[in-house]
Amino acid sequence: MFPTYDVIVVGAGHAGCEAAIAAANLGAKVLLATMNMQTIAQMSCNPAMGGVGKGQIVREIDAMGGYSGIVTDETMVQFRLLNMSKGPAMWSPRAQSDRMAFALNWREKLEAHPNVDFWQEMVTGLVLKDGRAAGVRTGLGLEIPGRSVVLTNGTFLNGIIHIGEKQFGGGRAGERAASGITEQLVELGFESGRMKTGTPARLDGRTLDYSRMEIQPGDENPGRFSYTDTPELRDQLPCYMTYTSEAVHATLREGFDRSPMFNGRIRGLGPRYCPSIEDKIDRFAGRDRHQLFVEPEGRNTCEIYVNGFSSSLPEDVQYKALRKIEGFENAKMFRPGYAIEYDFFPPTQLNATLETRRVPRLYFAGQINGTTGYEEAGCQGMMAGINAALAVQEREPVVLKRSEAYIGVLIDDLINKGTKEPYRMFTSRAEYRILLRQDDADLRLTPLAAALGVANMDARMARVDEKRRGVAAIQEELRNHSVSPDQLNGFLAASGTAPLKQGVKLSSVLTRPEMSLAGLARELPALANFLAPYDAEILNLAEVTMKYEGYIDRERETVHKMNRLEGIKLSAAFDYETLSNLSKEARQKLNDLKPATIGQASRISGVSPADVSVLLIHLGR
Repeated sequence: MFPTYDVIVVGAGHAGCEAAIAAANLGAKVLLATMNMQTIAQMSCNPAMGGVGKGQIVREIDAMGGYSGIVTDETMVQFRLLNMSKGPAMWSPRAQSDRMAFALNWREKLEAHPNVDFWQEMVTGLVLKDGRAAGVRTGLGLEIPGRSVVLTNGTFLNGIIHIGEKQFGGGRAGERAASGITEQLVELGFESGRMKTGTPARLDGRTLDYSRMEIQPGDENPGRFSYTDTPELRDQLPCYMTYTSEAVHATLREGFDRSPMFNGRIRGLGPRYCPSIEDKIDRFAGRDRHQLFVEPEGRNTCEIYVNGFSSSLPEDVQYKALRKIEGFENAKMFRPGYAIEYDFFPPTQLNATLETRRVPRLYFAGQINGTTGYEEAGCQGMMAGINAALAVQEREPVVLKRSEAYIGVLIDDLINKGTKEPYRMFTSRAEYRILLRQDDADLRLTPLAAALGVANMDARMARVDEKRRGVAAIQEELRNHSVSPDQLNGFLAASGTAPLKQGVKLSSVLTRPEMSLAGLARELPALANFLAPYDAEILNLAEVTMKYEGYIDRERETVHKMNRLEGIKLSAAFDYETLSNLSKEARQKLNDLKPATIGQASRISGVSPADVSVLLIHLGR
């Protein structure tokens, strides 16, 4: 009934979709198995992509040939570039998406790919052959053969939904949980745990008074996630902001005795950086209000997402409290918020390729690894799909370094440090973030994807080459173009910066904090004429790289030094108990995690610089 697939992907959320398309674009024959074809690429929580740290990941997915950025651009209703008051390493794109259009667009792209097949049914276990993953088993008892398997089960593994004192099995509102996979993996020796996440109530936007809220419009000149020519966003929808109050908090506290979070029914670990509203008012008791963002679910629906009001309190308490929020006095609820507990597998059981250590050709991606967020899931799915396809093709795997991508930071953190709570990406997690900006992900990663043979990369590489040439030409012009004091001193004085005392190169003027390339072009017609052929993306990249050239060079030197440690290999068969000079904790962690390099060993929690020195001495370094 079934052919033998190269890659079987279990789960069609953000990780599963990116895994399937990544493997398919490398020429692998892929089966995407899902319990419900109607919920492919479902935005289970907020209808948005990107944000601080996360937006950089979406751009990296796009640069590698993934589809999250393209789908977002084609279905977004608002775009904002966040943190523009800070340095360029912190600038982060974020888009409000049309939830239904996003999922439909993803499905259409998957169905259009000739290498992707589908099967709608619950997968209950793995088929193993000679200790390797060799297919999956379904609820109907069918066995589907495959040369590799990628598990992207999201919150469905033994999921339990909590609303007040009510609890019931489910992987998402209105959908059943998945069973069988956890139990088999535990029998195979995998360690599992429980995590928790939540979502807020959905409201009827027709019943809200937006005149009493603060409007949050999109950018005047909206950007895009994809480096391809996706459509320009028009007719943006606004979001709004309002606040909780002491009256709202008092109402919520009335339900604390029935809260599954406070009475011990929820044991899973929740996300620290996206707490429920009851958790916020309990932990930050001194605050009299909290921000809430009122976000549209799409262009053709009145459904509203209340960002910041995630809750598992009883539905009557949620409804009563919501109606005390300014602008929500007449609100009608579509459904209450809820918490969900689910199984995950500590990611220290994975190699850097996201292949499991216990079972070759078995890969984990997304929330099964203890992460939270569409973007974190999508990039893991892409890397797991790439490496599963490469393994089947008997090619070398791909592992992104921490200095190459936020994706590399995320995976390195997971496999070396693990996670005790749902992992979320922030710019602060990346030690080389000036090198990992959102504006240059294509320069960093598209050549790698093209070298791998990812489909349809010719046009992308042509764009990368054009971008490199443009930036180099602009930099050369500014370094060679001299200006005199009488040309610029009036402009400099008006800009609040010191006048010139002699002629200087334009490049030195641009490095001043008050200066911008656009401002200089307005003042100098010859410069404006030179820059006219270049688009905004090239102009912005040229300006950033010139302004921050010193920082970039220093960070590259640091990377060069650290990469020396990455080049020193460690044997997977070595027994660290034989090195008595290592600390006891280091011996245990190194034997458990089996790092591939000294650099990876140095980032394991519990391995000290002294332990790294012992390893280097042992290796004769």
